[in-house]
Amino acid sequence: MASDDAVLLNITDAVATITLNRPDRMNALDQAMVSGLAAAMDKIEANLPDIGAVIIEGSGGTFMAGGDVKFFHQVSKSPVEDTRSSIEALIDRVHEIVLRINALPRPVIAKLEGAVAGFGISLMNACDLAIAAEETVFTLAYIHIGTSPDGGATHSLTRLVGMKKAKEIALLGDRLGADEAHDCGLINKVVPADLLASATAKYATRLSAGPRDAIARTKALLNAAPEADLQTQLKAEAKSFADCAASADFREGVTAFVEKRTPRFGKS
Repeated sequence: MASDDAVLLNITDAVATITLNRPDRMNALDQAMVSGLAAAMDKIEANLPDIGAVIIEGSGGTFMAGGDVKFFHQVSKSPVEDTRSSIEALIDRVHEIVLRINALPRPVIAKLEGAVAGFGISLMNACDLAIAAEETVFTLAYIHIGTSPDGGATHSLTRLVGMKKAKEIALLGDRLGADEAHDCGLINKVVPADLLASATAKYATRLSAGPRDAIARTKALLNAAPEADLQTQLKAEAKSFADCAASADFREGVTAFVEKRTPRFGKS
């Protein structure tokens, strides 16, 4: 399958939707999908003024079943150093995708259903918000194929659910239902399957209509917070607030508040 087919991108009404499109393989990650994700990010970054929010979803009723184990099996038949080189090259490309999603100055929403496994967890965690259908099943799964996690999972899990829960999820590789994933802080919201599309669209539309520069700055502050001491974070917040206060969106926001109406933020 070509990378153009493995990942689809649609931009409508200021919302970019990335669709993982290997339904016959439960959207398992392979080289074509990595290339497709990179190409989708290229297009989103190139059209950023026209985009207010991003959705990442899977096709065929599932989000992502992790890495393509058939690919791993084939690579494992090579000499050890060739296996190492092939896997490292793929992971380097995957990690670049995670970094780009994290740094994107637009909110990214994971729309989850079916299986969310392996790198699917990492990709979900790279997103800013995560909404799941009730029957969604989560498992980090790496331990079951004799490897440790990638995609930033060990970084994000410890911050989202705490060290003890992260170790449970990673070391046991057990399945979590959507309610448990929500209760431990892994996802934001659980909805009936027939409401998943509308709930995700509601989030995306609301975020897209918001003050884009302020949202970008807030995302950056939150991303930096776990590694920053309080004094550093306070300085960053002060600068960011002052920069926002010089914007047309700030003037519109405070004016709308005083006039008791809904603000009409511009694009930035």
